Amino acid sequence: MSQTTLNSFNGHDRAFEPIIVADIGGTNARFAVVTGYDLDSNQFTIAHQLTFPSAEFQSFETALSAFLDSLTISKPSRACFAVAGPIKGHQVFLTNLGWNFNTQDVQKQFGFEQCAVINDFAAFAYAAPYLKKEDNIQIKAGQAAEGANIAVMGPGTGFGAACHVSDIHSSSVLSCEAGHISLAAVTELDRQLLQVLKESIGHVSVETVFSGPGLARLYKAMAQVKGVQAEDLNAAQVSAKAGECEVCDATLNQFCDWIGSVAGDLALTFGALGGVFIGGGILPRMTERLISSRFVERFTEKGIMSQYAGQIPVTLVVQDNIPLIGAAACLHSRNQFS
Repeated sequence: MSQTTLNSFNGHDRAFEPIIVADIGGTNARFAVVTGYDLDSNQFTIAHQLTFPSAEFQSFETALSAFLDSLTISKPSRACFAVAGPIKGHQVFLTNLGWNFNTQDVQKQFGFEQCAVINDFAAFAYAAPYLKKEDNIQIKAGQAAEGANIAVMGPGTGFGAACHVSDIHSSSVLSCEAGHISLAAVTELDRQLLQVLKESIGHVSVETVFSGPGLARLYKAMAQVKGVQAEDLNAAQVSAKAGECEVCDATLNQFCDWIGSVAGDLALTFGALGGVFIGGGILPRMTERLISSRFVERFTEKGIMSQYAGQIPVTLVVQDNIPLIGAAACLHSRNQFS
């Protein structure tokens, strides 16, 4: 039977307890209440959504208070918040907003029985098993192994990555700093671009190229390699001028090709036979170019591990509410295996 409000845990049913979830970014603070989980469809029910401009609040606590004041239901006793910022122990920092708070203090102030804070890519990883195939875009075909590791990654303001790991006893998410690993060259053009970037930056990380600022850096390096005078363009301008500017066009093609190699490297690192999901704020805006690029070829070209990489499916995630789903899944998975 459909279990919208009941879930089977360790052989017995337990009523689903609502969860306050949030997606806290530099621009907006989005809140909602997850009111149920349907075992048949593997989907959470998200209700009472409300978005605030983050800049209107002096702190996370005041934004959370405003959301709780707006609720017409009893305050849930569980909460999980996805934040675009570093978390050290119980201390959370949102540098773009000047907000910082302690998870234990928030739990005590608002009387939550459970309270967790995770970063946005950890939320992406928690959400991965709950994504809808029909709402997203397949970039590379493959056969996902049931119960295997799932990798998530993507370029946005920076570059993020994480891995969802599960077995019959538990599930967890591994966060990492993949954006700061050294970017590797595969082709001669890669090597030329790396050399140009190293001259001005020194250490060229994945995030050096695969991020909003990185796309602009790649454009300037591409212009130098091609012997063309670069304009002072940001990432949006590079994308907008791609139809009329040969260097901009080459830059976007290289961005999509090269990130295929990076995604393949991380898939091998995480052992992601359960699939790779790519998100972030950049690639969903260039879907057609990504599909027509050499992404799949570059993802798969891994020497003796090419067959291994070849079986891994890659999905571009364009589905809404990923951080909210992931925040709910974080607490749901903890309770499910407890």
